[in-house]
Amino acid sequence: MNEFNSLDMANIVWSYAKVGHSCPKLFDTISQKAIEKVDDFNSQSIANTLWAYAKVGYKSPKLFDAISLIVIEKIETFNSQGIANTVWAYAKAGHTSPKLFDVLSVKVMEKVDTFNTQNIVNTVWAYAKVGHSSTELFDALAKKAMTKLDTFNSRDIANTMWAYAKVGHSSPKLFDALSQNALEKLIYFNSRDIANTLWAYATIGHSSPELFDAISHKAIQKLDTFNTQE
Repeated sequence: MNEFNSLDMANIVWSYAKVGHSCPKLFDTISQKAIEKVDDFNSQSIANTLWAYAKVGYKSPKLFDAISLIVIEKIETFNSQGIANTVWAYAKAGHTSPKLFDVLSVKVMEKVDTFNTQNIVNTVWAYAKVGHSSTELFDALAKKAMTKLDTFNSRDIANTMWAYAKVGHSSPKLFDALSQNALEKLIYFNSRDIANTLWAYATIGHSSPELFDAISHKAIQKLDTFNTQE
């Protein structure tokens, strides 16, 4: 493994994660070597490595701790995709890093104009998942989301609503816009999307009678597909 450089290691774990093939021994070995060479990782290798470990569900606290320091050091080299993938990975892995999330929130606001729909959704979901609230970040991403609603699918809508409600961040204009968007795309909502959407509106205290009426009919049709957690 010593002959592999940072890019090699990132590409290896990314490939395994991409095809959904878990190999704990390999991931453990690469984790140890990656920590030794962590200074050599660039933003793309960092994001791909984090994404891979989170995707296969292989926890490596020492690696995530080591990488968090490098991300902060190399933050100026991260683009919107790298930022979104990084926070998503930490949230998915259940690895908290408050200082990293604080630093990245500032970078998000600087680069918000370059965020696409997936970047927006993954970022707000990640911050909500780890319970890291940032008023400025959620306000900035709400404004950006309003310009891209046509590209939101049912899961994007539900996850965005869930995120804002989870951190208790009220955004009436966004919720009104997402409500109309959800009505137009309700046919594509599955049971999880429905449950998360209703929970979000109820939790944040945002009234949307038309949406709730429409969802009631949809929920009745899908009631057999709901599980006890929804």
